[in-house]
Amino acid sequence: MSSRFTLTTAIVLALAATGALADSIRIGVNEPLTGAFAASGTYVVNGAKIAADEINAKGGVLGKKLELVIEDNKSNPTEAAAVAEKLITSDKTPVMMGAWGSSLTLAVMPKLVDYETPMLVETSSSGKITTSGNPFVFRISPPSALEAENFAPMVSRLGIKKVDFLVLNNDFGRGAATDFGKMLKEKGVQVGLVETMDQAAQDMSAQLAKLKASDSDTIMITSAVDQLVLLFKQMAALGLKKRVITTGGSQNPDQIIAQAGAAAEGTMHLTTFLPWLPEKTPNPKATEYFIGEWKKRGFAFAGVTESFRGYDGIRAIAQAIEKAGSAEPAAITKAFWSVDFTGLNGPIRFAKSGPAGKESGQSRPDVYIIEIKDGRVVQPTL
Repeated sequence: MSSRFTLTTAIVLALAATGALADSIRIGVNEPLTGAFAASGTYVVNGAKIAADEINAKGGVLGKKLELVIEDNKSNPTEAAAVAEKLITSDKTPVMMGAWGSSLTLAVMPKLVDYETPMLVETSSSGKITTSGNPFVFRISPPSALEAENFAPMVSRLGIKKVDFLVLNNDFGRGAATDFGKMLKEKGVQVGLVETMDQAAQDMSAQLAKLKASDSDTIMITSAVDQLVLLFKQMAALGLKKRVITTGGSQNPDQIIAQAGAAAEGTMHLTTFLPWLPEKTPNPKATEYFIGEWKKRGFAFAGVTESFRGYDGIRAIAQAIEKAGSAEPAAITKAFWSVDFTGLNGPIRFAKSGPAGKESGQSRPDVYIIEIKDGRVVQPTL
């Protein structure tokens, strides 16, 4: 009897370890928690946790709790791909969210095809993500082309005549320069310099000297928040006083105000969420709940312009699982096409994008322009 009991116990434990008896549904979260994009990735993860806790408090999905399996891709594309494979093969997650930066997400995408596993893309903006023919990709963040399209009506109102670019030397940055440059030329605006910088760079004086000598009236910058703080301080030190507009929606304006101070005064930022004006968001009640939970957990308000992505991302995944009726990758992939709810930055529903038969899903979030004025965030009248 003793040996039989021991054997039975061992089998049960083994089954539980492999997820066969799991009382939860696992969601892989592939984000940069160290490296150049650590601040942004951490914000996204903390937003995801709020969503999972909210959903679990209401009974979970399909009668089971959501379990986030969180892994650090170290802001590195090779690591991001390895993390994706681990989440799928070892952790047995039937769906993932990730991977913040465009280069990180693009590195993960072949793994989605290899293992036929869907991924919700919460931040990345490169156009290639939803146009390259990957049917397992569903994105809620705007590609840079959509961001540029939304910015187009503001160009003439701002009186922009000539633009230089300073962007990250990766898919995120170069893609933004290409898409915004195309739109600006169509609007009759001259496009001048396109300067690039490494994501880990801390001294941008060489690029900034060229931009100062240029006859442009506007500089468009694409980078993450920590590097933007450095840039604004270095621009102030150089006496570079031109209109600055950042793109990509990952700027965390409150963090910029706190860390760059007067050097950030007058800078403008394209963002996809208006937490400073909850009443102007598409779902004010949900916005107020999210911000309240964020503050309750002791997080700085500055993080909400990134963390909302993780919150909406997990909510979209949960709805896909619910509509699928199971936690199987194929069923979830199919169900993503039926997701339909109002997120913190607009309707989340997926339109087909990319080659016929291999379409990715792309949502169309709202895009706003804000300005740092007198040390606070305002929405300019244009």
